[in-house]
Amino acid sequence: MFQFTTLPPLSLYVHLPWCVRKCPYCDFNSHALKDELPETAYIDAVLRDLEQDLPRIWGRRVVSVFIGGGTPSLFSPEAMDQLLSGLRARLNLQADAEITLEANPGTAEQEKFREYRALGINRLSIGVQSFQEDALQRLGRVHGRQEAIRAAEMAHAAGFDNFNLDLMFALPQQTPAQAAEDVATAVDLEPTHISYYQLTLEPNTLFHAHPPVLPDNDLAWQMQLAGQQRLSEAGYGQYEVSAYAIANRQCAHNLNYWQFGDYLGIGAGAHGKITDASQQNITRLAKSRHPQAFMETAGTAESIQSERVLTRKDVGLEFMMNALRLNEGFDTALFTVNTGQQISLIDAPLRKAQESGLIERSPQQIRPTEKGRRFLDDLLTLFV
Repeated sequence: MFQFTTLPPLSLYVHLPWCVRKCPYCDFNSHALKDELPETAYIDAVLRDLEQDLPRIWGRRVVSVFIGGGTPSLFSPEAMDQLLSGLRARLNLQADAEITLEANPGTAEQEKFREYRALGINRLSIGVQSFQEDALQRLGRVHGRQEAIRAAEMAHAAGFDNFNLDLMFALPQQTPAQAAEDVATAVDLEPTHISYYQLTLEPNTLFHAHPPVLPDNDLAWQMQLAGQQRLSEAGYGQYEVSAYAIANRQCAHNLNYWQFGDYLGIGAGAHGKITDASQQNITRLAKSRHPQAFMETAGTAESIQSERVLTRKDVGLEFMMNALRLNEGFDTALFTVNTGQQISLIDAPLRKAQESGLIERSPQQIRPTEKGRRFLDDLLTLFV
């Protein structure tokens, strides 16, 4: 039985699914754009999708918005205005809400960035991945080194005082020196946030079907440690497995995910998690994945691909899978507030994790140790 006395913070995720080209490592719901972008029709569908979900969150305040994809920066400022105006008309959006837009360097334009900023988008997340020409070609990216650098420079010039650069390491044929140079270039561009993560071969991707030769685990670990040291020296504090930020610039939207907050997911293939205090339950939803099918069914029950009420075991596992990604872990009181359960629900695996040196535990706080962060998969397996 769940016992919710209050509701967790609520965020909104909006999925815009088209890209110029599908990258061989990407397992997101993204689709190569083959014809003209159906901007108006798709935004109309997204707003119908939102209206269908409104009864689930009626009256609740939205603390952050993340517009992801795909490549949302393919959409014009006019389409973004249509989207944001529609969101503001339908939601109780917090006045200082963090509103993030994902952008790729290959679709970056100075005037477009300025117009996005004028619409109220106050954070960009730019998918650079690397600054090495050869690496970008192997990753199937549509931009080169100079376009990546210009995208960050344009973000500054357009007035964005808060933006992220996505950067990967352990790339095909990458050397430690090249990985270090990528980090140094990113730091020189002065983003407020850097997402630094290892390339992995995900199922249902071209790289999984035809694996490239990647650096071995020892070499990847060497790259990671060197990158972390350089980021720390430059003032980027690590607060999550792959997230580094200058002071007070952590990503509010992702923090809400990692702290097991609620979020609506609208758009093709979007996922959501909603707590219902009146029903004392938590529901996970997923929308139709294919853009055309989504546009045809948005706003109807047919657009909901899956809907599942979480069990007590589900909730304990999912909370830990998210919260243990954070360097500082979590306040034990947060577990009760956001899951509707007592921490005793997971006492047995917590004891095993502590005995194995994977977590530090007090009555008020649980955090992963350095060993726990390195062997996070082993740590999370204890809660399955």
